[in-house]
Amino acid sequence: MAQAITLARPYARAAFEVAHAAGSLGAWSQALAFAAEVAKDSRVAGFGNDPRVTADQLVALHLPQGMAADAPFARFLGELAEHRRMALLPEIAALYEAYKRESESQLLVKVTSAFALDAAQAEQLKVSLKRRFKREIELETQVDASLLGGVVIDTGSEVIDGSARGRLARMTRALTV
Repeated sequence: MAQAITLARPYARAAFEVAHAAGSLGAWSQALAFAAEVAKDSRVAGFGNDPRVTADQLVALHLPQGMAADAPFARFLGELAEHRRMALLPEIAALYEAYKRESESQLLVKVTSAFALDAAQAEQLKVSLKRRFKREIELETQVDASLLGGVVIDTGSEVIDGSARGRLARMTRALTV
């Protein structure tokens, strides 16, 4: 996994810089998401290293419908195909999204709660996080009943564990030390 991320990083950076310069971050985001989904398909994955499949065929397979074969995104896919790096598309897309959020002063926050958050709770949390991190917040929520109560907030660089399970674990460590 670490090797794939390492290999994907320069491609993601290049894609971001081309899209940013052209003012088409959103279009590239959608195109990369499509290509990444195609690359994840088990029926397609084997084609990447098959010498019988040409680079042009790989590009055509991963290119969103209606996009010209000479578009900048198609040329980007061509570079990946020539170097047999199409399997990196999911990692490239994820890194690209991180660069895009950073450029737009957005922060993706993963919130895990014991119970589903309603719209008002999610909005309150977004306002609090925006005030703390001074950035626009994009919430990704999930439910994990094993937390017992509370939430765990993961910003990628910081984890705030406000769950009942986390508090109990900290209390146990404090009492046993």
